[in-house]
Amino acid sequence: MSSKPRMDPSLREKIITQPDVILDDNDLMRALIAANERAMGGNIVDLRGIAMDRLEARLDRLEDTHRSVIAAAYENLAGTNLIHRAILRMLDPVEFETFLHDLGGDVAEILRVDSVRLILESVQDDEDPSIRRMGDVLSVAGLGFVETYLAQGRARADRPVTLRQVHEADPRVHGKAAQFIRSEACIRLDFGEGRLPGMLVMGAEDPHQFTPQQGTDLLAFFGGVFERAMRRWLS
Repeated sequence: MSSKPRMDPSLREKIITQPDVILDDNDLMRALIAANERAMGGNIVDLRGIAMDRLEARLDRLEDTHRSVIAAAYENLAGTNLIHRAILRMLDPVEFETFLHDLGGDVAEILRVDSVRLILESVQDDEDPSIRRMGDVLSVAGLGFVETYLAQGRARADRPVTLRQVHEADPRVHGKAAQFIRSEACIRLDFGEGRLPGMLVMGAEDPHQFTPQQGTDLLAFFGGVFERAMRRWLS
């Protein structure tokens, strides 16, 4: 007679009729595999067990990747919604002064940034009454300023959008908020043939809100819409 204890008949019957209960339980399957390895002894290599361990590790990695992809998709969707809302608000005004005021107000709030500034290259300066009337959002700079600011020591800045962290923000760009800005998104603006370039700058107190590792597709789209709106005002 066997000295091994017999399984309870009702439990045995339940397992036979519902084997999926065991197969779907990861902890129970691990315990059964471990018991099988102990029964075989330490001198036998269980290739099946090794393969299952590797498959389990691979499954865990796939699940982590799946969760990361879903999180990124939700984040991209949320970012797209913000950009769309900001564009619709930006296109509402019928006067240029209101357009600029909303840019530094409602649009900045929708985009969750701490400042928005429009830099235009011009032969005029900030002391010109027609420019000062536009408020703190608009600032003018000398010829070549946009390229120099975007390049920051590099030969050229060819990207339409530049994301970076800043330690000491430039007051010429961020105005009174410069002392608080720790990251920025700079969008190069092309207003068409015969017109000087410009730059739209979004600033954030959070040093991690804009970093070079982030994607720029949505901001590039926002910049494209902004260019077209500005061409309408400039004409």
